[in-house]
Amino acid sequence: MKLKIYSYKSVKSTNDTAIRLIKKNIKQGIVISNVQTNGKGQRGKKWISKKGNLFISIFFPISKRLNLKKTTLTNVKIIKNILTNIIPHKINLKLPNDLEIMNKKVCGILQEIIYKDEIKFLIIGVGININSSPKLKEYETTYINKYNNKINRSKMVHFIKNKFENKYSYYA
Repeated sequence: MKLKIYSYKSVKSTNDTAIRLIKKNIKQGIVISNVQTNGKGQRGKKWISKKGNLFISIFFPISKRLNLKKTTLTNVKIIKNILTNIIPHKINLKLPNDLEIMNKKVCGILQEIIYKDEIKFLIIGVGININSSPKLKEYETTYINKYNNKINRSKMVHFIKNKFENKYSYYA
């Protein structure tokens, strides 16, 4: 599967932009944006999108029989594997879809499913704190370049694109 990148300066949400592209009959791709003004978190929470971090949504058609719980775990493992190869610290999964470094949230993943013309699409929204992290009362956060200052958004997009193209190539 080849994923074309759709790059924006600013969007409300990369997942919402992916939904608009699907509705325009674009079957698969990756949405990235420099700024996300209304990022989504799980259960209607807001994802705080600080400039310089990565906001990305991967979308493609899937089998109607695909198990969403297993797919969620697979997608979290893909991102965890990427981060494990970048950061010299253990990356932990905080169920159901967050990744942490030393008990501090560094990444959130939000999956959505939509149907268009009887085709089921999976949208995987990923927010990764690369250069900074928000200060939150609920939990501590961190960012990748606190541990490895050689990573930028372009490299991270490249890693994610390659992993998802390889993992889901059987859908192409």
